[in-house]
Amino acid sequence: MKDVTLRGITWNHSRALPPLVAAAQRFEEVHPGVEIVWRRRSLHEFGHADLATLAQAFDLLVIDPPMTGDAEAQEVLTDLLPLLNPAEVKELEADCMGECFASYLYHGRLYALPIDAAAPAASLRPDLLRRYEADEPEVWSEVIALAHWDLVRMPGFSADLFLNLIGLCVSKGAAVASDPERLVEPEIGAVCLEMLRELAALMPEEIYSMNPIALYERMCSEDGIAYCPFAYTYSNYSRAGFGTRLVRFANPVRLDDGRALRTVLGGTGIAISSGCKEPSVAFEYCRFVSSASCQKTLYGLAGGQPARRSAWQDAELNAVSDDFFRRTAASVETAYVRPRYRGYVGLQERGGVCVAEFCREGGSARQTLEKVDSIYRASRRGGL
Repeated sequence: MKDVTLRGITWNHSRALPPLVAAAQRFEEVHPGVEIVWRRRSLHEFGHADLATLAQAFDLLVIDPPMTGDAEAQEVLTDLLPLLNPAEVKELEADCMGECFASYLYHGRLYALPIDAAAPAASLRPDLLRRYEADEPEVWSEVIALAHWDLVRMPGFSADLFLNLIGLCVSKGAAVASDPERLVEPEIGAVCLEMLRELAALMPEEIYSMNPIALYERMCSEDGIAYCPFAYTYSNYSRAGFGTRLVRFANPVRLDDGRALRTVLGGTGIAISSGCKEPSVAFEYCRFVSSASCQKTLYGLAGGQPARRSAWQDAELNAVSDDFFRRTAASVETAYVRPRYRGYVGLQERGGVCVAEFCREGGSARQTLEKVDSIYRASRRGGL
């Protein structure tokens, strides 16, 4: 094979970069003449950077599901569906966690192959709960009770608060973005805003500078946080040696009415820029990284959080992660898929600013929803 260099972009964490580099190293070994160079950007940039700009600079892009609407509108990613045979499509549909595969299908085109699965779930320090003679919460009211002990934190970044609000609304039966004028039903939205506000009011100001990574870094290095009710999971923190202290993960609690607390699907897929000059080589690498065999060996053991259900059920991956995958599988299998229309990505950050302001300062939940709905309507018009 002639010399080929592919440039890829992912986000900056041990869950993201090392597994891609490990897979690239092995791919290069069996494909002489191929070099795959991975670069990284911050988690915030990952969620909100302009896709067209990235596609001009890179051949391989790690994206999340809401980017598919922008990909369609800007025509910057390759449709991978025609490159897969029917058996491969069927196998991906059957073996990917929850809606991971379907989340990258948009208007009949497949914009990425799933490589990573995540959803907000609970996390805890069992040693701290034992120290304070506290039980692990099972329902929402028990989370509030534990928060009164100053042992609970959650990420307060605007996008995280927005997505947790959406998860609460979905859990209570609300439709999301089905009405072009309002994001969710006002009655349910107001109740869920008040739930978030009640919880946030029991936490210090510092949460508003925390994303999930910052939260887990604190949990694994200090003894002040015993429990988090929901944050996008990172199995790395449940692996021995990654942090000073082990963080255990669990499925979210139930609501007090008995309904399960559903959260919002995250995770990532690997996409190919429409400008890639070696699309066939790029696709072979994508196919390799997303394969069941790579996902539960090279990818998963290098710190990745695979998208394949067979990897989540793998005994070795669970053994090295305090059963992370078994403990949190339900959170991903039942996760809600975010809207994917063009303009949505800006909504979750700007709408989240309104949610954060309400959580910090209080006020009218209905007026806060009206502000969010105004931003939502602008996003539907492509105005964000």
